[in-house]
Parts: sequence; C-alpha cells; structure tokens
Amino acid sequence: MSFLDDIRNLDRNNVGGWTQSVKVFFTVLLFALVLLLGWYFFVSDQQDNLTSLANKEVSLKQDFSTKQAKAVNLEALQQQLDEMQDMLRQLLRQLPSKTEMPELLIDISQTALSAGLETELFEPGPETPKDFYAEKPIKLRMTGTYHQFGTFISGVASLPRVVILTLHDVSLTPAAPTNGSSSGGKLILQGTVKTYRYLDDEESAAATKNATGGQK
Repeated sequence: MSFLDDIRNLDRNNVGGWTQSVKVFFTVLLFALVLLLGWYFFVSDQQDNLTSLANKEVSLKQDFSTKQAKAVNLEALQQQLDEMQDMLRQLLRQLPSKTEMPELLIDISQTALSAGLETELFEPGPETPKDFYAEKPIKLRMTGTYHQFGTFISGVASLPRVVILTLHDVSLTPAAPTNGSSSGGKLILQGTVKTYRYLDDEESAAATKNATGGQK
C-alpha cells in the first residue's frame, strides 16, 4: 500500500495501529503547527516591539542631535545675552539718577509752563523699582493747543538727561468753550504718564532680591 492509501484508511480510534510513516508525518505536521502558532503569538509581537523600539531610537537620536547642537551654541548664546544685558545697563545709565529725579520733575513742569500750557494738575506718585530701573507715575491735567503740546514734547526731548515719558490711560479731548466764546482750538490732556530713572548697584540688587522673595 502506498502512503496515500495509508492516510485514507486511517483508523482514528486506533492510533497505535497507524503505520510508522503516518505517525512520522503527523508528528512533523503537529510540530510545524506548534511552530506556526508560536511565531504568530510570540515572534510577531516581538517584531512589533522591535519596530516600535527602532522608531523610538530614531526619535531619540534626532532629539539628541537637536540638544547637542543647542549645547554647542550655549556658550556663544550666553555670551551674547551677557553683552545685551551690559548694553541695556549702559543705555539705562543715560536715564536720570535718584538724586537727579526731583530736579527732572521740576524741569518737566517748567517746560510745560514755557510751552504755554496751563497745568491744572502735576502730581508725581511713588516710584516702582524694576530690575535695572524705576518707574515714576505722574498724574497730570494740562490745557493748551496742539502746537503748544508739540513744543512741550520737543522741550522735554531737549533736556540734558534722557527723559522717557510713556502714556497710560491718557486722553486728549477738545476743551469746552468758556463764557460762550470759542475754545481757540485748545485741548485737554489728562491721565497718567510715567518717567524712568536707573537704579544704582545697591538699589538694583535690592530690587532683584525683593522680586525673588516675592516669587517664593
């Protein structure tokens, strides 16, 4: 009998009576099936993990290259930052000092008077220290023409010290006519402006210490 005939005439209830070739065939078949299932449930998962780890490796290498490039340039960037901070300090030192601030406020008020402005309110407030400078608010209310305001601004810019005035909640409105007569093109400027002075080393250190303490 041939091998195929042995397969066709198998007695499932009498495995022990199978021929040697049939037993070897089914043993090999069972072994191959076990290997196939093992590969499917174990090896394929391992391949997926390997693929995931390979992708992660590529991402980590890119991240490392980016951070390495930043680390290489860190010293140069830090030097540029230090130079910019030194430049900023030099510019701030062109602002008025603490001892010059009272005289500066008088100069600003006198400049407004010389420009022909009517100063109804000029009230300096308490200053606020920052890192390298301090800002001082001034509440004011002035009346004058557009040309007079221009003269005032030009006069402030011509003062010996660098004077910076920034506007905060400031309005410029036409003045109301008085006694039935025209306002003559006069305008009312009212609100708060801020001027600035630089801090000396001790004041700057104290401001930095207070800011650090406030953040804690």
